[in-house]
Amino acid sequence: MAKEKERVSDYPRPPLVEGIEGEVMVHLGGEVIAQSSQYIRVCETFHPPTIYLPPSAFQAGTLHAATGRPSYCEWKGVASYWDLSTTQGTALRQRAGWSYGQPTARFSELTNWISLYPGLMEACYLEGERVMAQPGNFYGGWITSAVIGPFKGDPNHPELI
Repeated sequence: MAKEKERVSDYPRPPLVEGIEGEVMVHLGGEVIAQSSQYIRVCETFHPPTIYLPPSAFQAGTLHAATGRPSYCEWKGVASYWDLSTTQGTALRQRAGWSYGQPTARFSELTNWISLYPGLMEACYLEGERVMAQPGNFYGGWITSAVIGPFKGDPNHPELI
């Protein structure tokens, strides 16, 4: 059964946070480095959903605390970054994921769950569908066939910056 289409222009501000029962797989360097049957999606106006996985979804040896500055989200608070790799440490992707160790109260469900930039991975699958990365280098949205843009980060829509 096809999923109902969602227009990101209809997503709310502040963002919607919802727990979902569904399959997520992340491939890097020829391995499945993360897999889960549950995820949290965050839906914010003009963004494709951002997907967060529990830390237990990641294979041992694939998550490495990143160096450098944290970032700040007006809704969620201070984000820390993660480098991701294969289980053997190859195919390293620097600052490819992030998490909130102490998010704001409204986003407490996200505590220590990890999101990642699908464009930095070999492939990401959400409920069996290979996702496309949100345009640009700043945002980490996961675009599926059920999500209708335009999206923030798209150079064809600079008004959405």
